[in-house]
Parts: sequence; structure tokens; C-alpha cells
Amino acid sequence: MAQIILSGAVGFLVAIFFTPVLIRRFSAEGLGQEIRSDGPASHLRKRGTPTMGGIAIIAGIIAGYLVGNLAGLFSGKGGFTASGMLVMFLTLAMGALGFADDYIKLAKGRNLGLNKTGKLVGQLVAALIFAWGILQFKNHAGLTPGSAHLSFIRDITIYDLSLGGGILGMGLFLLFMYILVSAWTNAVNLTDGLDGLAAGSVSMVLGTYTVMTFWQFRNSCTTNTGPACYEVRDPLSLAIICAAGLGACLGFLWWNCAPAKIFMGDTGSLALGGLIAGVSVCSRTELLMIVIGSLFVIEAASVVIQVAVFKTRRKRFFRMAPFHHHFENGGWAETTVVIRFWLLSAMACIAGLALFYSEWLTVS
Repeated sequence: MAQIILSGAVGFLVAIFFTPVLIRRFSAEGLGQEIRSDGPASHLRKRGTPTMGGIAIIAGIIAGYLVGNLAGLFSGKGGFTASGMLVMFLTLAMGALGFADDYIKLAKGRNLGLNKTGKLVGQLVAALIFAWGILQFKNHAGLTPGSAHLSFIRDITIYDLSLGGGILGMGLFLLFMYILVSAWTNAVNLTDGLDGLAAGSVSMVLGTYTVMTFWQFRNSCTTNTGPACYEVRDPLSLAIICAAGLGACLGFLWWNCAPAKIFMGDTGSLALGGLIAGVSVCSRTELLMIVIGSLFVIEAASVVIQVAVFKTRRKRFFRMAPFHHHFENGGWAETTVVIRFWLLSAMACIAGLALFYSEWLTVS
């Protein structure tokens, strides 16, 4: 437990003190956000606000992860694990992709960075490496960081995505992993459209997963062979990463809440999306994440619906997509939208945590 608290505290302190350094540096160099010309008129005042604040979030996650695991290593209560390093890889890979996107935007002074092909290829490469890695590195109990089974709260053994092996089966598994990684990174990216919305919502999701993965650690099959034990390879390491991400998001939110003094940019949103995707897979709860992160699902679905309706009926289903802009264009103040969406995210996290715990009660 001390490692988790330490990781979260370090992540928070690094983010809250490093973010103003980025604000001053980026403001001095004129590295400001470009605003969509078709967006809400109230957002035009945000033009020039420093962006790429996700660097501070990533720095907080790295620092928290390192300190938390080093503390465990020196105390003899754990250390660096395959699951943790794979999740960190996916987080940093997505963060690097987002950084490239942000840099192109700033260098060319436009709201569009990497083209769709560049983003998709980057996500594909990172997802394939991550997918390969989670099926490797067996521990003494024969557990790998992830599995080829669909998982809700535990692996659903009748749904083996690899179909027992073979080229076709492995292809299906890799395709699923690519869809999962790209879906979560894009969903968080789409949610990052209002001051504090993404940072606050991701904080709640990561706080929920800190509790869940710690519970998996306390009831791991490696130390507790009861009927309700969890076959998760490195739950404590996952809890440390989630706590580091929670602390980093809260530290950044101090400066990102309305009126935002800096935006996380794609650097932060893609990294956090990668973190969410990786933790859901390694904790064997990728389907439960749909409940816990349902705000991000709704935001992404609103864009899909908007595009589909416009292409088929030549009219808009929402005033504007993603979903949060629909309410802004309807007259809601930005802070009103953010707080109410935070409430929706909190309720989704509570529902997901309730499902998780009720399943344990049923099994035990």
C-alpha cells in the first residue's frame, strides 16, 4: 500500500510543479494552441494557450512508476515487472505519437497535425508490439501479462480470440488488440475538448483501477488460492502505475481547470488512452472498462453517429460533435458541461466498481 501512495504522491508533485515550467517556456516561445474554425465561438479566446502539457503528465507517470517500484525493490516487496513495463511502453509510445502530432500542429500553425495514415500506422505498430508482449514472459505460476481470451472481470474462457492458435487465430487477436488500443486512445483524445474534462475524467477512471488492481493483488491466486482469487500476473505493479497516473492527472488538472492555463494536447490524451487500454488488458477487465470509461465511449460514439447520419441523410444529428460541444452550442456554460460530465464519469466508475466487487462476493 505504501508503494501505491508514494507513487501517486510523486506523480502529483512532479506534474503540479513541472506544469508551470512548461507554461512559462511554451508561452515565451509562442507555442500556443490553434482553435477549430468551426468550433464554439467561445473557444476563440483560447487561441494561443500553451499546449503539449501532456509532457508533465507523462513525466509524473514515469517518476511515480520508478519511485514506487524502486521502493518495492529496496524493501523486498516487489519491483519492476513485465506487465508494468508493457503498460508503460504503450503509454509512452502513444505519448510519443501524440507529441509528433502536436509538434506538427505548432510548427505549421494549424489545428491538424499528423494525417490519419500516420496516426493509424503509429497506433498499429505500438498495438502489435504490446499484443505480442502480453502473451510472453510467463511467471513461476505460468501467467502472462495478458491473455488471448476476452475478459470482463476475469477471463471468459469460452471466448478465445486466438482460436487455439494458428495464423488466422493470431490475426484475429492482433486485430482485436489494435481496435482496442486505437479506440481508447482516440476516445480520450476526443474527450479532451473542454478545460479539465479529460484530465478529471481520466483521474476518476485511474482512481477506480487503483482500487481494483490493489484488490486483485490482495486476492491474487499466487498468495490466495480461494475460489475468488484473481489470475492476474502483476496486479501490484498495475496499481502503482494507476496511482502514478492518477496523481499526475490531478497535478496537471490544477493548471488545466477552467480557465485553462495549458492544454494537455495529443501528447497527454493519447498517452492516457494508451495507459487505460494497457491497464484494462493486463488486469483482465477490458470489457468492464467499457462501463468504467463509458463517458469516453459516449464521446467517441457521438462522432461516429454524427458522421454516419451526415453522410447518409446530409444533416447533423448533434449540433456539434464530440458530444460535449452539442451542449455548449445549446447554451450551456463550459464549466457546467465539464462538471456534469465529471458527474457522469463518477457514476460510471461507481457502477463499474460495484460490478467488480459484487462479482467477487458472488464467487467467494
